Amino acid sequence: MRRIASLDWRGTGSAPERPVIVRGARALDPRAGIDARHDIVVRDGEIAELAAPGSAELEGAEVIEAEGLVAVPAFFDPHVHLRVPGREDKEDIETGTRAAAAGGYCGIIAMANTDPPVDTPGAIDSLRERARVDASVPVGFVATVTRGMRGEELTDMTELAAAGAVGFSDDGLPIRSARVMRRALQYQALAGLQIALHEEDPELSGGGVMHEGEVSAAVGMAGIPSVSETAMILRDAALAGYESARIHVQHLSAAESVEAVARAKEDGVQITCEATPHHLTLTDEAVRSLDARYKMNPPLRTEADRQALIEGLRSGVIDCIATDHAPHTRQEKEVPFEQAAMGVTGLETAFAVLYTDLVLPGVLPLELIVERLGSGAAAFGFEPASLKPGSEANVTLLDLERTWEAGAGGWESRSGNSFAAGRELTGQVLATIAGGEVAYRQRSFAMGVAQ
Repeated sequence: MRRIASLDWRGTGSAPERPVIVRGARALDPRAGIDARHDIVVRDGEIAELAAPGSAELEGAEVIEAEGLVAVPAFFDPHVHLRVPGREDKEDIETGTRAAAAGGYCGIIAMANTDPPVDTPGAIDSLRERARVDASVPVGFVATVTRGMRGEELTDMTELAAAGAVGFSDDGLPIRSARVMRRALQYQALAGLQIALHEEDPELSGGGVMHEGEVSAAVGMAGIPSVSETAMILRDAALAGYESARIHVQHLSAAESVEAVARAKEDGVQITCEATPHHLTLTDEAVRSLDARYKMNPPLRTEADRQALIEGLRSGVIDCIATDHAPHTRQEKEVPFEQAAMGVTGLETAFAVLYTDLVLPGVLPLELIVERLGSGAAAFGFEPASLKPGSEANVTLLDLERTWEAGAGGWESRSGNSFAAGRELTGQVLATIAGGEVAYRQRSFAMGVAQ
């Protein structure tokens, strides 16, 4: 697997400026079986040593005093919308990656449903060049599966892969034609990269704006049935199995979809999937407020669906947590619910929301949340972050006791359409190290230099 820092960012091809010592933190890496207090020594972009607390000395190193804090492998988000090119008024590479760093992420993958869509090698080249100047953390760019996202003609996947695309997705739109989907999976064998899928049957979704059920009936809005998602997952899992190809299912939302993925895995299909913090913690009951912060696609569904997602995360059917960070302008959200744009931001609040709503009540263990927030890297061929000596230095420092109001101090993202805005959350990211460099430090959190 490739290292995360091989993606494009300001640190591409350069050595970190100075070593870093994270002093006295509880080092927690569930994947590596690490859970003890250590000084974490970062040198030359790698975890050089896990030393006894207070013992590490390295002249000129940045020192992060971390006693009472928890250091975990930094997170990786395989599903982010940076809105570049075309809608930089919503988000760009600089603001989006600052938001990622503030959320504890050492790497992200940007979707291709931009304006225009990313469907040529030249577009990939341009984005990678911009990331090497503007990005705070490593970024990978997917290209579209079909030209113009029209679902009709495949892009040249091999040329796009050669240009540096890290995968393919028409996210935002499903691939309607089974024939086109099958051809894409056949072509994947040549390109060798993951195909990520927005699973939705538009004929079933129709003009729906929320989950089809009791709440949609009560508020008088057109609904999107869960079978719209599940039917497409069943189709594409069957095609992937037939072609011995691999697929990644984005933003799972329904209980039947979890069952469909579980059956596909049991049948030997190469399929991975993700769930979002909002689908894991909210239901369509939130839509009774008609607050457009709760409008997204797929929509928030029932409590039974939410519980199925939680169980899927616990059992391993759901491989990772992804935010589907989707920035919008205030004008696109501060309109009647039916007219509002679909999507919410989530990079800066993902950990805190999950910790507050799932870990503190005892629903899921901290170790599981930490592991799943980083495991999206593997679905796209990257090595998940680790605290093991010799690993790439990607570390997130957490204060599990700190409470804070989401958005009270502003956002690193250019857009503020967070479903968690105004909530009091527990657990905050204080610092993020990406590729051996301090990519983020919470404003009130001081660091020093070893003499």
